Amino acid sequence: MYLGKPKEGEFHPHIGAYIRAVPEGDPVELLLDQERELLAICDSLKEEQSMFRYSEGKWSLKEVLGHLMDTERIMSYRLLCAARGDTTPLPRHAEVFVNLTNFDRRPLTGIIAEFRTIRASTISLVQGLTGEELQRSAVVNQAATSASALTYFIIGHTLHHLNIVKERYLPQL
Repeated sequence: MYLGKPKEGEFHPHIGAYIRAVPEGDPVELLLDQERELLAICDSLKEEQSMFRYSEGKWSLKEVLGHLMDTERIMSYRLLCAARGDTTPLPRHAEVFVNLTNFDRRPLTGIIAEFRTIRASTISLVQGLTGEELQRSAVVNQAATSASALTYFIIGHTLHHLNIVKERYLPQL
């Protein structure tokens, strides 16, 4: 159910830039389109290319995909909490996950398969929500954040990293 993009006040200002970057449209269609675009990029990579870092200290392409998966898992859980009316305060998402993992040790095909599974789960969750559920909020980083805003954050966050991949990684491969 598409209600339009969330409005200011439905989310913490910290995630506003991600949400504002998402084009208008049905979020399920946006998730599907984004998945196709990301997978087309990943499927075109050779294993050695997936280890590429555009600069010293930057993530490899595998680590970028791992970061997207971790973030989508966390935000999907928060989306579920909001949609179900759970108001237990949820802390801010930490950026340490990639630093405490080793996505580079895994084959790219396995990471791609995992991303497909996570995205399919997110899409199933969003497809099953009613308008009322999308308007419910959870407390995230001390701010009421609607299920709709969390959906758009997932899309916007992935869009942000897709743009970095297209601008900084792919031209150098």
